[in-house]
Amino acid sequence: QVQLVESGGGSVQAGGSLRLSCAASGYSSGDYCMGWFRQAPGKEREGVARINRYGGRTYAQSVKGRFTISRDNAKNTLYLQMDSLKPEDTAMYYCAASLVSWCNGATQGDFGYWGQGTQVTVSS
Repeated sequence: QVQLVESGGGSVQAGGSLRLSCAASGYSSGDYCMGWFRQAPGKEREGVARINRYGGRTYAQSVKGRFTISRDNAKNTLYLQMDSLKPEDTAMYYCAASLVSWCNGATQGDFGYWGQGTQVTVSS
Protein backbone atom coordinates (compact mmCIF):
# COMPACT_ATOMS: atom_id res chain seq x y z
CA GLN A 1 0.00 0.00 0.00
CA VAL A 2 1.40 3.35 -1.05
CA GLN A 3 1.46 6.07 1.55
CA LEU A 4 2.69 9.64 1.19
CA VAL A 5 3.06 11.72 4.33
CA GLU A 6 3.81 15.43 4.03
CA SER A 7 5.31 17.62 6.72
CA GLY A 8 6.95 21.01 7.05
CA GLY A 9 4.08 23.37 6.44
CA GLY A 10 3.35 26.31 8.67
CA SER A 11 2.94 30.05 8.88
CA VAL A 12 5.62 32.43 7.74
CA GLN A 13 5.94 36.08 6.82
CA ALA A 14 6.42 37.19 3.23
CA GLY A 15 10.01 36.73 2.16
CA GLY A 16 10.50 33.77 4.45
CA SER A 17 11.25 30.14 3.68
CA LEU A 18 9.78 26.73 4.35
CA ARG A 19 10.85 23.22 3.40
CA LEU A 20 8.20 20.63 2.76
CA SER A 21 8.95 16.93 2.99
CA CYS A 22 7.03 13.95 1.64
CA ALA A 23 7.97 10.53 2.99
CA ALA A 24 6.88 7.67 0.75
CA SER A 25 6.27 4.08 1.74
CA GLY A 26 5.24 1.18 -0.43
CA TYR A 27 6.58 3.11 -3.40
CA SER A 28 9.97 3.66 -4.94
CA SER A 29 10.13 7.42 -5.27
CA GLY A 30 13.28 7.34 -7.38
CA ASP A 31 11.69 5.36 -10.20
CA TYR A 32 8.84 7.65 -11.18
CA CYS A 33 7.67 11.19 -11.72
CA MET A 34 6.64 12.86 -8.48
CA GLY A 35 5.28 16.30 -7.90
CA TRP A 36 3.98 18.97 -5.58
CA PHE A 37 0.59 20.52 -6.12
CA ARG A 38 -1.30 23.20 -4.20
CA GLN A 39 -4.85 24.35 -3.76
CA ALA A 40 -5.90 27.69 -2.38
CA PRO A 41 -9.43 28.28 -1.07
CA GLY A 42 -11.88 28.74 -3.90
CA LYS A 43 -9.30 27.83 -6.54
CA GLU A 44 -8.50 24.73 -8.52
CA ARG A 45 -5.58 22.54 -7.62
CA GLU A 46 -2.51 23.49 -9.59
CA GLY A 47 0.86 21.94 -10.24
CA VAL A 48 3.83 23.56 -8.54
CA ALA A 49 6.85 21.42 -9.37
CA ARG A 50 7.71 17.97 -10.72
CA ILE A 51 10.76 15.77 -10.84
CA ASN A 52 11.14 12.79 -13.13
CA ARG A 53 12.98 9.54 -12.70
CA TYR A 54 16.12 11.02 -14.17
CA GLY A 55 16.18 14.13 -12.00
CA GLY A 56 14.70 16.51 -14.55
CA ARG A 57 12.66 19.26 -12.93
CA THR A 58 9.84 21.48 -14.08
CA TYR A 59 8.21 24.37 -12.26
CA ALA A 60 5.13 26.49 -12.54
CA GLN A 61 6.01 29.92 -13.82
CA SER A 62 4.73 31.50 -10.61
CA VAL A 63 7.33 29.71 -8.47
CA LYS A 64 10.26 29.44 -10.85
CA GLY A 65 13.43 30.77 -9.25
CA ARG A 66 11.93 30.63 -5.76
CA PHE A 67 11.04 26.96 -5.22
CA THR A 68 13.27 23.92 -5.62
CA ILE A 69 12.08 20.34 -5.84
CA SER A 70 14.47 17.57 -4.87
CA ARG A 71 14.49 13.94 -3.88
CA ASP A 72 16.52 11.70 -1.61
CA ASN A 73 16.20 8.21 -3.02
CA ALA A 74 17.92 6.62 -0.03
CA LYS A 75 15.30 8.12 2.28
CA ASN A 76 12.48 7.67 -0.25
CA THR A 77 11.57 11.30 0.41
CA LEU A 78 10.55 14.20 -1.81
CA TYR A 79 11.24 17.81 -0.83
CA LEU A 80 10.10 21.25 -1.79
CA GLN A 81 12.30 24.12 -0.69
CA MET A 82 10.28 27.32 -0.82
CA ASP A 83 12.13 30.63 -0.60
CA SER A 84 11.02 34.24 -1.00
CA LEU A 85 7.50 33.22 -0.12
CA LYS A 86 4.62 35.49 -1.09
CA PRO A 87 1.09 35.76 0.30
CA GLU A 88 -0.21 34.28 -2.94
CA ASP A 89 1.70 31.08 -2.13
CA THR A 90 -0.78 30.45 0.68
CA ALA A 91 -2.44 27.10 0.02
CA MET A 92 -2.69 23.47 1.01
CA TYR A 93 0.29 21.71 -0.53
CA TYR A 94 0.06 18.10 -1.67
CA CYS A 95 2.70 15.57 -2.59
CA ALA A 96 1.74 13.27 -5.45
CA ALA A 97 3.23 10.16 -6.99
CA SER A 98 2.75 8.65 -10.42
CA LEU A 99 3.65 5.40 -12.12
CA VAL A 100 5.25 7.10 -15.12
CA SER A 101 8.95 7.85 -15.42
CA TRP A 102 8.69 11.06 -17.38
CA CYS A 103 6.73 14.06 -16.16
CA ASN A 104 6.32 15.62 -19.60
CA GLY A 105 2.74 15.33 -20.68
CA ALA A 106 1.63 13.85 -17.37
CA THR A 107 -1.70 15.18 -16.19
CA GLN A 108 -2.99 15.28 -12.66
CA GLY A 109 -4.84 12.09 -13.51
CA ASP A 110 -1.51 10.31 -13.92
CA PHE A 111 -0.74 10.92 -10.26
CA GLY A 112 -2.56 8.08 -8.61
CA TYR A 113 -1.22 8.58 -5.10
CA TRP A 114 -1.67 11.69 -2.97
CA GLY A 115 -0.68 12.78 0.49
CA GLN A 116 -3.04 14.32 2.99
CA GLY A 117 -1.67 17.80 2.44
CA THR A 118 0.17 20.33 4.56
CA GLN A 119 -0.95 23.94 5.00
CA VAL A 120 1.31 26.83 4.06
CA THR A 121 0.24 30.30 5.12
CA VAL A 122 2.22 33.38 4.13
CA SER A 123 1.33 36.69 5.73
CA SER A 124 2.20 40.10 4.35
